[in-house]
Amino acid sequence: MTYRQPPEWAHHEWVWIGFPSHGDLWLEDLEAAQEEVAAFARAVHANGNGEEVRLVAADPKAVARAQELAGPDITIIEEIFGDIWLRDTGPIILKSGENRLPASFRFNGWGGKYDLEGDDTIGLRLADTMDMEARRHDWILEGGAIDVDGAGLAVTTEQCLLNPNRNPGLSKEEIEMRLKADLGLDRILWLGDGLLNDHTDGHVDNLARFVGEGRIAIPVAEEDDPNIAVYADAWARAEAFGLEVVPVPSPGKVVMDGEIIPASYMNFYIGNAAVVVPIYGQPNDAAAVEAIGALFPGRKAVGFRADHILTGGGSFHCISQQVPE
Repeated sequence: MTYRQPPEWAHHEWVWIGFPSHGDLWLEDLEAAQEEVAAFARAVHANGNGEEVRLVAADPKAVARAQELAGPDITIIEEIFGDIWLRDTGPIILKSGENRLPASFRFNGWGGKYDLEGDDTIGLRLADTMDMEARRHDWILEGGAIDVDGAGLAVTTEQCLLNPNRNPGLSKEEIEMRLKADLGLDRILWLGDGLLNDHTDGHVDNLARFVGEGRIAIPVAEEDDPNIAVYADAWARAEAFGLEVVPVPSPGKVVMDGEIIPASYMNFYIGNAAVVVPIYGQPNDAAAVEAIGALFPGRKAVGFRADHILTGGGSFHCISQQVPE
């Protein structure tokens, strides 16, 4: 019996979304980031036409704030965690037929950068809320490091999965074998580097996303884009692999506090009713929402500002983990 993760466009029963809870991490961005996350949650819920949303808050104060902002239709659950990036710390839910299986991997704070209480166990605790025992795998893998088409193909980056700060004792061949064995995969597309200044060491969900079997979306660089070479290399590798590459606009060069930040439209979330795209007040915002929406007929594509979430290092896809129906 082969268990594998369904594609994100398959129907969800619910989604977990991390809610900013720690003032010492978010500082002056805390309240604004909470508002952006609550708006994202409401968009995914889509007035009951989307999917159940379970906002995960870390303490009673954050629970109360989440209830205030999200409204009565959003479920709030309290679990201790370090930060909101549940794509990386939550369980990956696999399926075989109608059976579901949470898969849990080791987590080391994105290569030892951020050692925060609760992040190494939140995946197991969320799996427990499903009344299911997670299958534990003794190597480091973050959910945002891979994307799947549901038909046995995954995409990842060498910068992340081959980084010596993750699994220094494993070769590329050994990591590929583990991906296939633990996630029910047949093939792996290896891209090179991720976005400039991405503290995840190149998570692929900021760079390339499957939008159908054999179809992958990759940005088209702007003239001032700091990732122009990264996008070109990803395009070349995907086409050489035999995939249809679909162009999506890039936000171009985005600077915050004097530093180029890894802003990306590719960190969109594919919900049952809506595709929610992070936007940043850039000229290509509307074009990106339109282009991504065209890839998912039957769903409404909406753009929501994610500037304050991005100060923490990610966006909508990074803070969510879907549970397939």
